[in-house]
Amino acid sequence: MSNIPMQRGQQWLKTLLELSGISTEIHGSLEAAQPQDEDFPESDSYWLTIDETNLTPEQIQVLIGPDGSALDAIQYLANSVLNLSQSQEGQASYTIELNGYRVKRQAEIRALAEAAADEVRFSGREVEIKSLSSAERRQVHTFLKDFRDLETFSRGKEPHRHLVVRPAALE
Repeated sequence: MSNIPMQRGQQWLKTLLELSGISTEIHGSLEAAQPQDEDFPESDSYWLTIDETNLTPEQIQVLIGPDGSALDAIQYLANSVLNLSQSQEGQASYTIELNGYRVKRQAEIRALAEAAADEVRFSGREVEIKSLSSAERRQVHTFLKDFRDLETFSRGKEPHRHLVVRPAALE
């Protein structure tokens, strides 16, 4: 297995940060893909972690941004630019991590999804989860897709798009 996409990602992110006046190392790791539907093979997924050892608290705060918005923007750019000239098979997914933000946020999102699932099961009514980025909504969709008694969808238009969890329609 080649790690060329990971190396490209590390170099791209290092260069982006250097252009912003921040010189630091980027650590890369391959995230194990979850088995998916054969019709939609999962692309390789890489975590690119910005080494915060030599960063000031202010630099970390700026790179993460309010509610992770700057980190989300960097991640969006990485996924767009790094996959631009790649064939379908050569495309990869990149998650940009800094100071444990993504790991903490994923735990928060999972807890939100579980709480919404419990509330829907208890009340029998739909529950809206607000204030999630599109990537975070996708995480909730993915997490709850295995719960056959629930269904999820998004409602509204950006920036007021919300995730809805409701009892699954009986077939």
